[in-house]
Amino acid sequence: MLKREEKEMPLEGLDERVAKTTVRESGPAKVRVLMVAPSLGILGGQAVQAARLLSRLRAEPSLEIDFLPVNPRLPGALGKLQDIKYVRTLLTSAQYFATLLARVRHYDVIHIFSASYFSFLLAPTPAILVSRLYGKRTLLNYRSGEAEDHLTRWRRTALPTMRKVDAIIAPSGYLVDVFKRFGLSARSIFNIVETERFRFRERVPLKPVFFSNRNFEPLYNVACTLRAFALVQKRFPDARLVLAGDGSLRAELEALARELGLRNVEFLGRVKPERMHELYDAADIYLNSPNIDNMPGSIIEAYASGLPVVTTNAGGIPYIVTNEKTGLMVERNDHVAMAGAAIRLLEDPALAARIARAAYDECRKYRWESVREEWLELYHGLSGAKESRERRAYEETKEEIALKREGEAVSR
Repeated sequence: MLKREEKEMPLEGLDERVAKTTVRESGPAKVRVLMVAPSLGILGGQAVQAARLLSRLRAEPSLEIDFLPVNPRLPGALGKLQDIKYVRTLLTSAQYFATLLARVRHYDVIHIFSASYFSFLLAPTPAILVSRLYGKRTLLNYRSGEAEDHLTRWRRTALPTMRKVDAIIAPSGYLVDVFKRFGLSARSIFNIVETERFRFRERVPLKPVFFSNRNFEPLYNVACTLRAFALVQKRFPDARLVLAGDGSLRAELEALARELGLRNVEFLGRVKPERMHELYDAADIYLNSPNIDNMPGSIIEAYASGLPVVTTNAGGIPYIVTNEKTGLMVERNDHVAMAGAAIRLLEDPALAARIARAAYDECRKYRWESVREEWLELYHGLSGAKESRERRAYEETKEEIALKREGEAVSR
C-alpha cells in the first residue's frame, strides 16, 4: 500500500515530465553552446575566427549557439567612460562578469576563446570559473603563439586554471606540442579560412608588389618587413609595399619607412575582413615576419589567393608552411634573408608559380567542410554527460509512474 502523501500526488505532473522528456528522446537534443570571445570591435585573429565559426555553427540544426563578447560595449554615458584607459578595463570587466553569471547557466557547453598573459586572466579565467560554478562543460580554445612563455611565467595560475576545463583546442599542432610539455592534453582543429572569398590567380608575370597585413605590435615585427623591402627596392626600384593593419607601433613604423627612404609604401590602417580579399588579389607576393606566432590565417588566405609566401619560421608557422614547397621560410628577424627570398621569387617565376599552386592545394584542410565534423563531434561529446543524466532521469520518472499506477490499481 502506498503512503498517503504518495496517493495524493497528482499523476498529471509526472505525465507532463515524461511527455517533455519523450519529446527530447524522439530526436537528438540540441546542444546549447555559448561562445565567449572577442567581438570584431577588437582588431585581431581571435575576433575574426570567432565570427567565422559562429556564422557556420548557427546553420547547424543540432546546435543552439549564442555569443557573449568579452568586450561588451556599455550604453550611454558608461560607454563614453570606456574610452578612458584604466576605467575601461574596470567597467568592461564588471559588465562581462555580470553577464557571465546571468547567461552561462542556460547552456550545456561553454566555448571560451583564449589568448595569453593578462588577456587570459581577464577573459577566459572568469568564464572558466563561472562555468565550473554552474557545473557546465567547458572548452578552452587557446590561440596564442606566446603559449610557452605564458605557461612558463604564469605556471602557478594559468596551469591550474587550464586543468579545470574539459577540453583544450588549439588551431595548430604547434600549440598541442607546447601544451604537452606542460602536462596538458590538447587537440588541434584548424582555423577556418573562407577560401570562397578569395580568387586564386596565377601571377604572370610576377611583379614586385608586396602585401603584409599583420598588426603593428612587437611580436609581429613588421619592422623586419620594411627593412627587407628596402633591400628589394634597391634591386627593383619600382617595387611597392602595401601594409594593412594598425597597432601601438604604427607611428614608429611610419618613421622607420621614412628613415629607410622607402618609396611606394602605403599604410592603409585597419581594414575590415570582408575587404581583405581585394588586397590579396592586388598583390603578387606576401611578406610575413613575426618573431612569435601560432597559425596565422593570413598565410592560408595568401595561399587561397595564389600569392607566393615569404615568411619567418616563428612558432607554429613550420606546421603550416613547408619550405621550398608551399612557401619560402627564413629565420626570425633576418631581413636580409627575407629580402633574398623575395628577390629569388621575382627572378625565378617558375619557382613562384610552383609554390603558389602547391600552397593552393593545402587550402582544402582549412575549409569549413574539413573541420565541421570535428566541431560537432566535440560539442556533442562534451554534452554527453548531460544527456546521460537526462536519460537516467527519464528512466527513473517512468519507473516512478509505473509504481504509482500499480499502487492505485492495488488500492482499488
